[in-house]
Amino acid sequence: MRVYFDHNATTPVDVSASDTMMRVLRDEYGNASSVHRLGQQAKSIMDEARSAVSTLIGAEPAELVFTSGGTEADNFALRGAAEALEPTGRKHLIATSIEHEAVLVTLKALARRGWRTTLLPVGESGIVSPDALKEALTDDTALVSVMHANNELGTIQPVAELAAITRTKGALFHTDAVQSVAKVPVNVRELGVDLLSLSAHKFNGPKGAGALWIKRGTRIAPILTGGKHERTRRAGTENVPAIAGMGIAAERGRLKLGADAARLAALRDRLEREILSRVPGTMVNGAREPRVPNTTNISFERVEAESLLIALDLEGIAVSTGAACSSGTLEPSHVLRAMGLPTHRAQNSIRFSLGAGNTDAEIDYLLEKLPRAVEKLRSLTGARR
Repeated sequence: MRVYFDHNATTPVDVSASDTMMRVLRDEYGNASSVHRLGQQAKSIMDEARSAVSTLIGAEPAELVFTSGGTEADNFALRGAAEALEPTGRKHLIATSIEHEAVLVTLKALARRGWRTTLLPVGESGIVSPDALKEALTDDTALVSVMHANNELGTIQPVAELAAITRTKGALFHTDAVQSVAKVPVNVRELGVDLLSLSAHKFNGPKGAGALWIKRGTRIAPILTGGKHERTRRAGTENVPAIAGMGIAAERGRLKLGADAARLAALRDRLEREILSRVPGTMVNGAREPRVPNTTNISFERVEAESLLIALDLEGIAVSTGAACSSGTLEPSHVLRAMGLPTHRAQNSIRFSLGAGNTDAEIDYLLEKLPRAVEKLRSLTGARR
């Protein structure tokens, strides 16, 4: 039996999305910037996808810029806003200590160019305090970037409140909503943000497609220059097949959002409850609410997370120790360390992230295999000692 509990890393592509992509790749090969019929057909496909993605987040199609994914969208938001606002003298950027590396590493790059950066603490809840933002904001702050939902914990930040606080200083607010779009309702107007990033492969669309929503009137400089694609905001011939697939995935995600979220939350809560009950020395990391419905992060005392991951993989169960983009490093999760957790707890935590295809039978299978794997690993650890 193969069981996939790593949907926060990536999701299986929806069959309708992949079928559409193959058709477009084969038959609709025109360049969307060309004036002839084939080009205009490609542009029409992009327009349909732009409308579907915009509807998913409560935006206007003209405000959406297609990108290669969440990392480019985050870079575009931070670098583009920084460059556009630099002449104003505002050279201060704020984010949280648990942002995705696409934000954190970009901030470090901007710091080397003379920008002052502040990372807000989160504490054991994994949720930033609005008071911490109030204290960090200055008249020099250009942009605040706070992710909507954390990729490792699933915790949801009070983005609407944080954005309102940011507006009092006239700064821009960006949210990385890669892990929340199509999992919980996301509406850019209700959040009150200026910039929002999303990525297709997190909601059953293809890898290599994403978008940055830019509120009308927001000052932002392009980071890719060249032709006049995407209303001169992002140069380069668009990936029409991937964009078409993202549009289908966005539409299907919007239609099943409520029912799917409730089902996944029930599965997640059962998985979490049963693990804590059946396996001694287990703890949930971060606040239980508010969270996206599909995610839990659990620590297993006296078990190295990488060893448990491998043991479960041998049983056909795919889980994660944290962000897929950080795989290959021996460093403990920066998210769990930022919460103030001891190093050993940060190193023995597993993320379970569910998706549309998961079932009760798969939860049963995990609950059958997991306690045995933990017990075996703990016995090995005891033998070494």
